[in-house]
Amino acid sequence: MSTLSIDTAKMLDMLPMDDQRFAYEFVKKLVLAWDPDFTRVTSEEAERIKAAEESGFVSDDEIDWDTIGR
Repeated sequence: MSTLSIDTAKMLDMLPMDDQRFAYEFVKKLVLAWDPDFTRVTSEEAERIKAAEESGFVSDDEIDWDTIGR
């Protein structure tokens, strides 16, 4: 989690519960407007995906799931 996210969470925690709920719903609307089907990735997620792809991992379609563990 970024420092900005942590600082934001700390500030939200200072608010009365009704205002916390309002802020939560507002942020939720922003996220859904930015990515309504949750398919976008953040720059951090993109870096993690790239690292995984370059790590030599095996794709699930390359695994013989019928004989695994025998």
